[in-house]
Amino acid sequence: MPPRPLRSAARPGPASAPRRRGEITAARILDAAEALFAERGYAGTTLRDVADAVGLRIPSLYNHFPSKDALYAAVLERGFGPVLDLLGETLARPDARPAGHELGERVMRLLAAHPTLPRLILHETLAGGQRLTPMLRAWVGPAFARADALVERTPTARPWPPDLAPLFVLAMYHVVVGYFTIAPLYRDLSGVDLLSEPMIERQTRLLRRMVDALLPDPDAAGPPPGRRDT
Repeated sequence: MPPRPLRSAARPGPASAPRRRGEITAARILDAAEALFAERGYAGTTLRDVADAVGLRIPSLYNHFPSKDALYAAVLERGFGPVLDLLGETLARPDARPAGHELGERVMRLLAAHPTLPRLILHETLAGGQRLTPMLRAWVGPAFARADALVERTPTARPWPPDLAPLFVLAMYHVVVGYFTIAPLYRDLSGVDLLSEPMIERQTRLLRRMVDALLPDPDAAGPPPGRRDT
């Protein structure tokens, strides 16, 4: 599990107001940095770009994040940390299938809160993935590993050949992440905002139906798709 920045809870009393202001400023910095990293990539984004977007001076930004690497890591931690926690929580449940049913919806909600994060990953991948080693890979790698483990322990996945489990996870990754990466272009082409609440809900329902079709309930009639008796 990648290391995470230390977080301190706000304490009551006179210091709480400045602390809250500091947390609000840090959140604004992270929002701006996430959007800029997604648009320009790590190499194309400077701390001055981020500071200008937030309306801060560089020394003030350094009070919150000591370097661009630290800021980039904090953006990834904020976006991927809850996803990793969710995958770990799901793996810890005794019955993976009902938990897996909730997983798609909750991941969609997490990414809906940070819709530019998938674009950041795509940008770095298309740019050659320089930042995928080691920083971004430290977040994406464990997510894939935990998702693979979740599929492998799902009873209805057993008829699938073991070598297809990672490809199943990869396919579902593209369904979820690709939805957010295509959203700006799709809006320009069709006028439909994929990031609106009704469209997020519709995509979540589609995801649930896909999981049901690919990993059907063992009590339902008929074999899982693609199963062949040998």
